Amino acid sequence: MKISISIILIILYISAMAQDKHFSQYWASPLNLNPAFTGKFDGSIRVNGNYRNQWPEINNAFITQSAGFDMHIMQSRIAPNDSWGFGVTAFSDKSASGVLQANNLSMSTAYHKGLDEDGNNQIGLGFQVGYLEKRLTTTSDKLQFGDALRPNGWTGVSTDVLANRVLRASHFDLNAGLLFSGSSSPNNNYYFGVSMYHITRPKESFVGANYLANPRFTAYGGGYFGVNDAVTVYGSALHSQQAKASETLVGAALGISPNPEALKPATVFGGLWARFGDAIIPYLGLEVNDFKFGFSYDVNVSQLRTASNSRGGVELSLIYIKKPNTDKGIPCPKF
Repeated sequence: MKISISIILIILYISAMAQDKHFSQYWASPLNLNPAFTGKFDGSIRVNGNYRNQWPEINNAFITQSAGFDMHIMQSRIAPNDSWGFGVTAFSDKSASGVLQANNLSMSTAYHKGLDEDGNNQIGLGFQVGYLEKRLTTTSDKLQFGDALRPNGWTGVSTDVLANRVLRASHFDLNAGLLFSGSSSPNNNYYFGVSMYHITRPKESFVGANYLANPRFTAYGGGYFGVNDAVTVYGSALHSQQAKASETLVGAALGISPNPEALKPATVFGGLWARFGDAIIPYLGLEVNDFKFGFSYDVNVSQLRTASNSRGGVELSLIYIKKPNTDKGIPCPKF
């Protein structure tokens, strides 16, 4: 009994005290980064999908999947240099080969106020309301208990009161953020945002143990500028803090368009980001028509590299933006 409870409480403690789910390609999951990104894109509809398998060498420690959708609303009823967005995002996060699973569904809205006549400079405020369910599965295919151990292996049937159960906890959540985005020409953009998740510190309860979700603070900024019609330089940085856990990422990418005169030019991206004290992250991307695909791979450089064989994680992203067929778009954050 003591062994089983200890294992479960350790799993729950790690879940409660560690950082939220995160992506190395944080720009490709905008509504998980800052609610103020809702509706902040050049187009009418945006759909994104993300997949991350972190530390696959350690029993698939964390597998995270996310999907989001946002759109512009009420454009005919607000000022022409303003924009208003509404979005929905969902994610599923599995820890320790699915022993602990978290599923979330959130709705967000953000209003971006134009600071100039054309709306190239805007400040936005966003809010997000979500519902999170966590599930702890103690069935024998997920978790072994000490009384099931036999001389020939884990062949016994556990009689532990916590064995072969599915325990659930759920709560509502509130998140908010601010975002400034500006441009001095059609070929550049710069932006800075801050967000806070788990504002109400919702309570989670499993097997009699209660935990309060720690707020997550994130500051994020970046920009891009065109070297010429075919080459663009992108850069961004992020710092996130949650209780005693934190992460800082800095990186840049180069975008090359072989057909810059096209209405929707194709672009190939190559870049490198670094998560301080943890990983080096090479990135490759391709944008064709309204689709943008991204691939990154975390090369673990922390003390965990011995256990992970320096394999931090594979990450894939796909973004679809329904863009207008015009020569000039509105400069918006891209990385």
